[in-house]
Amino acid sequence: MRRAVCPGSFDPVTNGHLDIVGRASRLFDEVIVVVLINQSKTSLFTVEERIDMLQKVTSSYPNIRVESFRGLLVDFCRAQQATVLVKGLRAVSDFDYELQMAHMNIGLAGVETLFMPTNPLYSFLSSSLVKDVAKWGGDVSPHVPDLVREALAARLDPSLRD
Repeated sequence: MRRAVCPGSFDPVTNGHLDIVGRASRLFDEVIVVVLINQSKTSLFTVEERIDMLQKVTSSYPNIRVESFRGLLVDFCRAQQATVLVKGLRAVSDFDYELQMAHMNIGLAGVETLFMPTNPLYSFLSSSLVKDVAKWGGDVSPHVPDLVREALAARLDPSLRD
């Protein structure tokens, strides 16, 4: 079985993430979308909320499953018998960092990294940018699935809170 891992924080998942995950699902028998737990980052959504959103927005793909992991990504890959990481690249600035990580991952565990260029529609898109726009009441509906937009509004819009 050809199994790949698509890692990220997904705080929140965007249409750019979904583009990469969907394209990867056509190339591999199974794609594991893994929410990496990073204690040094402050997240808007809990790991459980991010997993729930990802499971819902990828439910139309029968070969995608969603997990979480804390630690070295290559350890997760070994445990899952996945030999490929799939990473989306938005710009040249992404490439420098991701190339270093790819070299480390292949050196540590023989895990290959497949870089996918992001669809130009999403080349500027990041979870941080989506959160900033949503925080100030901007329309993020073209950039995230509806359930994510609703979760952002509920979390960030004081008029929707109890």
